[in-house]
Amino acid sequence: MLNANSFYEALKKHGINMFCGVPDSSLKDFCACVSDNTPLDRNIIAANEGNALAIAAGHYLATGKPAVVYMQNSGLGNIVNPLLSLVDDEVYNIPALLIIGWRGEPGVHDEPQHVKQGKLTLPLLETMGVKYEILEDLSQILSAVEYMKKTNRPFAFVVKKGTFEPFLKEKTEPKYSLAREDAIKKVISLMGKRDIVVATTGMISRELYENRETHEKDFLTVGSMGHASSIAFGIALNKPERKVFCFDGDGAFLMHMGANVVIASRGLPNLKHIIFNNEAHDSVGGQPTAIGSANIENIAKGCGYSNVYQVQTLDEINNVWNEFYNLTEPCLLEIKVKSGSRKDLGRPKEKPVENKQAFMSFING
Repeated sequence: MLNANSFYEALKKHGINMFCGVPDSSLKDFCACVSDNTPLDRNIIAANEGNALAIAAGHYLATGKPAVVYMQNSGLGNIVNPLLSLVDDEVYNIPALLIIGWRGEPGVHDEPQHVKQGKLTLPLLETMGVKYEILEDLSQILSAVEYMKKTNRPFAFVVKKGTFEPFLKEKTEPKYSLAREDAIKKVISLMGKRDIVVATTGMISRELYENRETHEKDFLTVGSMGHASSIAFGIALNKPERKVFCFDGDGAFLMHMGANVVIASRGLPNLKHIIFNNEAHDSVGGQPTAIGSANIENIAKGCGYSNVYQVQTLDEINNVWNEFYNLTEPCLLEIKVKSGSRKDLGRPKEKPVENKQAFMSFING
């Protein structure tokens, strides 16, 4: 196992002192180390992985030095375009050090949404012409740096689960008092029997699943972070007689924020967008999202949502619910919650395709 602090210091020794990306559970100890030791303007937790690589490209253009771009391998989907049309040697020829958490590694048990991406991680890098190594020791940093200096091309470290030793991050006091799971329980208790839910990836889907006796009403978006609102929009377009709820997270909301302009532009009366906002990437280590410096109400209204409600207690959810539920214009409810979840939180027992089949039967019944 590698010591995260030693790895971090070795990167700095070789002149790499800029970090950007989207946190991953396989990299949580490295990300925690970066967060604890790096000035805010040298560690940018991006909206998505393509955004992070573009930031790294700008850093190189300004300094002549490559930056680290960290991500889960699921984020390769978001990074393909800038890898091939921005930093590739047939375009601008810009180096960056990609540090990629390898979820779904073949032969290692993982959640179903990671299996195909895990199989294709190395072939995908090879297809895109990105040189890579499986990270095992600090000596590999020198060869990666020399490769980037010689070729001005990106280089990737693929990181297996358990590569980094645990890094004890300083605990911070929660900003809000309401537990996300309690907020989810309250919301589903207020919904109608025929209402439809599309829940985003991570803890929100898991907590929703844990608090339903049956699961056919809920589409659990176990992968495709940031796309739950668009899935809900596609359903709401075709089921105008049913209320469709999107249970979103702040990190997912940020990842593909442009979708909200499209959603609001159609003015669907039956789509209800709820963001459970803890200002953190909770399921991958609790790293902060940029939403803490933004105002979701202003963002949503700027996108075209006519009404935005902001609450942080169960009583406040009760107070706004009837108006929010019955509104016939694009609307959004932001529920501010604290980070963290209970340690015994389970995972869906059914396969995703089984969830899909039961869900389709419910919404078409």
